[in-house]
Amino acid sequence: MPDSQNSAPRGGVRLARGASPWLLPTVATAALSLARARKSGRWAAVAVPTTALAAGMLWFFRDPEREITRGRVISPADGVVQSIMPWKDGRTRVAIFMSPLNVHVNRAPLSGTVTSVEHIPGGFVPAFNKESENNERVVWHFDTELGDIEMVQIAGAVARRIVPYIPQGTKVEQGERIGLIRFGSRVDIYLPEGIDVAVEVGQATTAGVTRIDRD
Repeated sequence: MPDSQNSAPRGGVRLARGASPWLLPTVATAALSLARARKSGRWAAVAVPTTALAAGMLWFFRDPEREITRGRVISPADGVVQSIMPWKDGRTRVAIFMSPLNVHVNRAPLSGTVTSVEHIPGGFVPAFNKESENNERVVWHFDTELGDIEMVQIAGAVARRIVPYIPQGTKVEQGERIGLIRFGSRVDIYLPEGIDVAVEVGQATTAGVTRIDRD
């Protein structure tokens, strides 16, 4: 499946867009401390945690290429299914919790057109908390073959920034990269009435790979 933002060969790994404000200062500090550690024991003590932090940042902001699964609805996020809830309007909400160990680049669950991208200010309670529904979030709507599909990126206690990659009006392919949430967070997707859920609570998901609906 094509992805207009892909630049690495299939199976490769690159760094996520939007990582620079966090990654560059961390890597620069680690490089400086390592360079000065050769002449100073004080800098050697600094080099250990800064290098470990830089390595952690590089791991967190990884953005692997994926062989996109073919299906009606695929997972927009890496993580674990936190809850599956019937919604008052007949839809079903599937909530996916993303820990800091997961890839945090989110992907389009279906092909279609982005009809809205709305940033809503809010709090920053842990993403696994029920009150996280009132957290800082970005609400997406896609016009697809199944009608309107809503997806919500929710910031967590550590995640303080959601970075949409594409604006309203953009046509996207299923599995295309659409945004980044920095650090632990959650992604909700609302399935239309009549669509059966194929995943279970506690099941691990992979963005662009795990199918969410059942035929």
